Parts: sequence; structure tokens; C-alpha cells
Amino acid sequence: MGESLEARHVDIFYNNGAFKAVEDVSMLIRANEVTAFIGPSGCGKSTFLRSLNRMHEATPGAVVKGQILLDGKDLYGKDMDPVSVRREVGMVFQRANPFPTMSIRENVLAGISLTGMRLSRSEADDLVEWALRGANLWQEVKDRLDAPGMGLSGGQQQRLCIARAIAVQPQILLMDEPTSALDPISTMAIEDLIGELKERFTIAIVTHNMQQAARCSDYTAFFNVQGVGKPGHLVEMDRTDVMFSNPKKPETENYISGRFG
Repeated sequence: MGESLEARHVDIFYNNGAFKAVEDVSMLIRANEVTAFIGPSGCGKSTFLRSLNRMHEATPGAVVKGQILLDGKDLYGKDMDPVSVRREVGMVFQRANPFPTMSIRENVLAGISLTGMRLSRSEADDLVEWALRGANLWQEVKDRLDAPGMGLSGGQQQRLCIARAIAVQPQILLMDEPTSALDPISTMAIEDLIGELKERFTIAIVTHNMQQAARCSDYTAFFNVQGVGKPGHLVEMDRTDVMFSNPKKPETENYISGRFG
């Protein structure tokens, strides 16, 4: 089962603190629910998402201030190892990124290798099947696990990346616009999969697609930015049905109704 993830007064900077990209975001991402981040381009939603598993600090000069708590532990605490953080908080990126030299099987197990876990052949076989079933990909690839991961279709590649992310059995699964490069049928497959995965994982997803947020999330957080060069901020967050039917802030209503953004 997933855990909840809490952000407290998070500020995110680039250029060694010279540019503030996100300002004072506090939110609770509830366990075994899907939380969608929406908002116009440049409002900091993907930057904030990447801060939740310390991917943001992979950018030179990036700084995060505030607290991000998983099961009460601050993921930015001095004793926290970024690799172990990313094992607990997995990520699926905007474009499918299977490792090009690896087979389907090797792609699924790639994260396990990074964590240093030792598995027997039968344990590895069981894990590969479990992860691919979890990503709704097993039936399509079970007879060609040694084929290159890059040989799959775009939608299949993205599901392979989801299988790779869940193979290490994280608590949280982050998704940064996971369907933006996919056709409608593949998009529907990923959305259906998100609904199934939340039974085992806590999920946060960035999407530019209002209909997608309405379809597959339980909670929605609306980010906005006051102007060019200003930091992004969280305007409001609520249950998705409330956000789309009765938002509290006029700027949220304007965005959701298509009057700006």
C-alpha cells in the first residue's frame, strides 16, 4: 500500500538560488489516491513534481527549501540518500525512455540493479511477470522478454517504463505528463492503468489535459504564475469533483473553463 506524502512550505530555486521557480507550496498527497497537478505552462507544476523524489536536484544549481515528508521522514533530511528516496518515490517521465541497449526483461529489472538488491533467477522471473502484469503489458510481451524494449510501440514503451518504476515497489509513483506523446487509444490504456495502480501506490500526475485530470484523479491541485519571471504557486487544491464543479478561486474557474491558459 502507498503512503501519504506531505509538502510543507516548499520553495524551489535554480541558478544556486538566484531564480525562484516555485514559492511556498504546501499540500498533502493522500495515500492510494491520484492527485493531478494542473495549470498553464511555466507555473512550476513539473518542477514541483520532480522535487518530490529529489530529481530536481539533478539539475546543476537547483535548490529546494522546506520539507517533504514521507511517513513522517523528511526526504531532504541530512541522513537521507537520494537513491533510496527514488526507490520509495518512483517516476515516469513525459516521453517513454526504455534503456535502448536492454531487453524488455532487463528494462524491468534495471531499477533493482541500481538498488543493489540480489535476486535469484526465479525471483527475478517472478518480479518481471508481476511488474509487467501490474503495467498491463504481460500478455503482449510474455513471449519476447529478450527482445529490445525499444522495439515496442510508444504506448507499450510507456507501460514498460511504468513496469520498471513499480518493480522496485515504491510507496509513491510520480507521472510527468505520461500520455502527452501518445495516441488516444494508448492514452486510454494508461488512464485505465492509473485507476488500477492506485490500489497499490499513491500517485501524483502532471497533466495539461483537463479531461484527463477529471477522469482519472481523486484530487486536483491548480498551479499558476503571476507573470513572466515570477515563481509558480499553488492556487488551490480540493477533491477533483469539487474543483471542476465549484472551485473556490476565480482564477481556477477561469483556467478550468478555458478563459485563460
